Amino acid sequence: MRTLHEYVLLYLGLGYLGTICLLWTPIAMLLHPVLPSGAGRRLGRLFINHGFNAYIRFLTLIGACRFDLAALDSLRGQGPLILAPNHPCLLDAVMVISRLPDVVCIMKAGLMDNIFLGAGARLARYIRNDAPLRMVGRATEDLAAGSFLLVFPEGTRTIRLPVNPLMSSVGLISRRAKVPIQTIFIETASPYLCKGWPLFRKPEMPVTYRVRLGKRFDPPASVQPFMAELERYFAAELAHAVLPDLPVGTDGGASSPNA
Repeated sequence: MRTLHEYVLLYLGLGYLGTICLLWTPIAMLLHPVLPSGAGRRLGRLFINHGFNAYIRFLTLIGACRFDLAALDSLRGQGPLILAPNHPCLLDAVMVISRLPDVVCIMKAGLMDNIFLGAGARLARYIRNDAPLRMVGRATEDLAAGSFLLVFPEGTRTIRLPVNPLMSSVGLISRRAKVPIQTIFIETASPYLCKGWPLFRKPEMPVTYRVRLGKRFDPPASVQPFMAELERYFAAELAHAVLPDLPVGTDGGASSPNA
């Protein structure tokens, strides 16, 4: 019976997210060519912020997950910042964006073309990762406008514990934009939606996540030595991470995406 119950929770969660995406996709497709760039960006990011917040709350309500995301709330109003989390699972971007307005995300080109996610990402003016020079330029422009930039320094979900080798793009963007890097640590004891985890494979529930803030690094003078330092810092912080036993119903305490 417990296994059956967990499968019900799994499909309820996936169905909820799928419904949000399906309802928003045609609207975003229609709005993208007609709205001015600034208006489309603001509307797209606002919807994603509220939609992801509702999804996190739904997973908490049905008992599929427990979240402690309150640490992210202290970053509101502190942009521009480069947000640099580790990347254990597919929910990482959802967790971060659910708590912060005006976040631009660097996304894989394949996701930007995805039928469920692409239209909303394009309306929000998210940044494709397939052209490095253009990516750095676009990221610098968004930071100059005061936005948060979400970039995963590992480039993909973690496959080598405690952290993958870091990519230099985060250092390059920070140096060019002259914007600091705020490290973020996402901790979970579950392998759910890690690299290679099938979408419809059931985890043991509830899945628990905690997000905590790490050190904020100034823009580097030299990228390669900085990236080596940053990788050592991530490895040290994640090597002995201890996940707390969060009480049932924990969602970090926020009442709304912009509370």
